[in-house]
Amino acid sequence: MESIILNLKDSIKSDRFLWSLVFILTFCSLLAVYSTSASLTKFNSDTTVFFLLKHVPFLIMGLFVTWLFSKMDYLEFSKWAPVMLLIAVILQIWALFFGVNINEAKRWIQVPFLDISFQPSDFAKIALICYVARSLSAKQDQIKSFKNAFLPLLLPIVVMCGLIAPANFSTAALLFICCLLMLFVGRVSLVSILGLIGLGLLTFGFLIYLSEYFPNAIRSATWANRLTEFLHSEDGGHQIQQAKIAIANGGWFGQSPGNSALRNFVPYAWADFIYAIICEEWGIIIGGLGIIVLYLMLLIHCVSIVTKSPKAFGALLAIGLGFNIVIHAFANIAVSLDLVPVTGVNLPMISKGGTSLLITSAALGMIISVSKNLKDLSLGSDSNEELSLSKNEDESSN
Repeated sequence: MESIILNLKDSIKSDRFLWSLVFILTFCSLLAVYSTSASLTKFNSDTTVFFLLKHVPFLIMGLFVTWLFSKMDYLEFSKWAPVMLLIAVILQIWALFFGVNINEAKRWIQVPFLDISFQPSDFAKIALICYVARSLSAKQDQIKSFKNAFLPLLLPIVVMCGLIAPANFSTAALLFICCLLMLFVGRVSLVSILGLIGLGLLTFGFLIYLSEYFPNAIRSATWANRLTEFLHSEDGGHQIQQAKIAIANGGWFGQSPGNSALRNFVPYAWADFIYAIICEEWGIIIGGLGIIVLYLMLLIHCVSIVTKSPKAFGALLAIGLGFNIVIHAFANIAVSLDLVPVTGVNLPMISKGGTSLLITSAALGMIISVSKNLKDLSLGSDSNEELSLSKNEDESSN
């Protein structure tokens, strides 16, 4: 029995296991998006595969992006991090002032001459995580105090989340939580972590103040309405009610794929509430718990990288990206279960959404790159002393 458990642990830690998760999530996305969008596309375009034909190319590109990033040396991401963060800040500012207004929020940027828009916040998440991992690994001895950590680490987090928050508060809040967890793993002092929380609250208060003068840019009224609905509506709003009916209708074993009765009534069933339809069609055991287990396995894999990585940047990058994907997934699931207010956050790698899917694919490729490096080191290293030396070299080089 002990040998079986050890073999299972080794399998979870391998990059092949992570590739298996990628393919399983891709397959789940294929089935779920087709089922949730079939009737809508039939109504709009006289075909049930309209959304699916738009989604499949992104799934294929997503697999390619994962493979491409997995082939890169993950230390390259450390070199790119400052440039990525600068680009993310510029894109986010552009979206705030010149972005496309969809669903009363300026989250999207329209690509010139193409009928394509994307959310810069998706890129900002991966850019900020890379930058935080770089700063933590390169300046471990210099950021023990709040004063030394403010400019190189805490201020970029507050600025980036502050730029995302006006149009997409839920994404900013989840990214902020992810960064806090990275600081904890990176052994940043409690004073600095509490200081970051204080800065975040001050920034939030400042945004509330500005919303009185810029109500169209800062969606404070939407935040208040969602919170009020969650706290004072016993059954939740229309979206939550339909989602809970879908989950209850699925029962333990589901109605079988493609047989959802609520997909035409659950708003954004192919994106924000796709988990509810998965539960209805696949059941709570296979669909509901199965999806949760997949994301937990991803988190366990990332934790195993932290415990074994000889280089601080690789460990922090993997756990940061893992936290980001899993936190967003659980936030999406919690909304469908009426555990938190409606957020508008999709289910990573499963919900329909080109930008989100490609960025999540890139993040998974980065994690695989770190995991592969661990495997190569374990084959080529003869002692723990060599691994410790590698870590020191990594921190000094960054």
